[in-house]
Amino acid sequence: MGTIIQTIHDIGNLLGQKMYADAFSMTTGLLSDTIYTYLLIPLLLGIGIFYTFKIKGGQITNIGHAIKLISKPAEDKNSISPFKAFTISAASHIGTGNIVGVAAAVSIGGPGAVFWMWVTALIGGASSFVENTLGQVFKERNPDGTFKGGPAFYMEKALGKPKLAALFSVVIAVVYGINFNAMQANTIAAGFNSSFGLDKKIVAFVLIILAGLIIFGGLRRIADVTSLLVPFMAIIYMAVVLFIVIKNIALIPHMFGLIFEGAFSLKAGFGGLFGTAILNGIRRGLFSNEAGMGAVPNASAVADVSHPAKQGLIQALGVYLDTILVCSATAFVVILSGEGIYASDLKGLEITQAALANEVGSWSNYFLTFCVLMFAFSSIVGNYYYGENNILKLNFGKNALNIYRVIVLIAVILGCVGDFSIVWNTGDVFMGIMAVINLVVLIFLGKISVGVYNDYMKQLKEGKDPVFNPEDVKELKPYLDKITAWNKR
Repeated sequence: MGTIIQTIHDIGNLLGQKMYADAFSMTTGLLSDTIYTYLLIPLLLGIGIFYTFKIKGGQITNIGHAIKLISKPAEDKNSISPFKAFTISAASHIGTGNIVGVAAAVSIGGPGAVFWMWVTALIGGASSFVENTLGQVFKERNPDGTFKGGPAFYMEKALGKPKLAALFSVVIAVVYGINFNAMQANTIAAGFNSSFGLDKKIVAFVLIILAGLIIFGGLRRIADVTSLLVPFMAIIYMAVVLFIVIKNIALIPHMFGLIFEGAFSLKAGFGGLFGTAILNGIRRGLFSNEAGMGAVPNASAVADVSHPAKQGLIQALGVYLDTILVCSATAFVVILSGEGIYASDLKGLEITQAALANEVGSWSNYFLTFCVLMFAFSSIVGNYYYGENNILKLNFGKNALNIYRVIVLIAVILGCVGDFSIVWNTGDVFMGIMAVINLVVLIFLGKISVGVYNDYMKQLKEGKDPVFNPEDVKELKPYLDKITAWNKR
């Protein structure tokens, strides 16, 4: 509490000196820390543990099954397949957080932060299953045969809160389409400026041309692009990390020792504060995999599957792909590079650049810039779709979507030339608010997903390829008239 009071005092002094940018940055930092420490982390862990118990750890025990499900075709050839829906969400959450955010987490919280990212992923998989299954249950069919859905849909239909649904739609459209896309663009511009000396305005111009060609093409073009881009970028990045890990194979036991020791160390000093490791590990884990935030259901709802639980399990798998695989890859490179790099005065992208250069040479700066472009650009596309889905839900009129698209492109431009700390801190605040709203909603509606999961597992144990009939799930009895996308099976 003393730290909070002191920070408020410092903000007042900055305002008195008309240092508005510094005051804004400090204010968003204070809000972010408060939201995460006192609201989000308890909610995230509590709800994740509760639903892990309710589905008997199904988000973990069904990983192999989820891998098989991801390759299944769409039920209708005119719809979006489970894999393409998965890549839209993966495009959004496999972004600069996997490179910049993870490096920052290790720098601030020490190697122990990595352990808490893993914990966040394992527990968060249950929250992810619940929200994505809800998104599937209450999705709606579009005239062209595709689907749409997300938290705004289940908030309105199942919770009976249309005003809350509208508020959430506005928040997610602003946070993802505008704020988060500015963050991704900021990292791309910084990388190209640092590696190639390229003017950030030029980067902005190229980005809006490429992004515009995709986002003005609608859902099908977005799905086609992400289904090609996401696997390619993940494989390329993981191949280089695997080389570095093999190169340092003798240091791997020591690296894991640092991770587990730092995760539970109460010793004061750099990276040793128990609370700091937890806070930064959970914050960056959540920022990266988005479990429970209410974002991913916007993408997963478009998948055409025979049972909602299928996409729920697939999206839980996405949490592990993002955090335990890709985030860990960055963390391993940073930790293996030594404390001299991750405990230095370097920040964010600079830490990862220095770590890679230390392991494979200076050419890695160009490689990392390319990776940042791929990761961040795919996130811009995925983030935009989250916004589009909710703009359409709000029914602002036939021109609203095109206006929103233009605003998104303007945000990309501003992100390229804006201040990193302000952009990042603001994103943290809004992400935290979004996640708190959605997690509270999951407390009330999660029992529906548990019922759907039990129905799915019952059919699976009977040797069937499960098919969803809402009338077979007792938890759905009060909502049968609200479930419209499953009546043409």
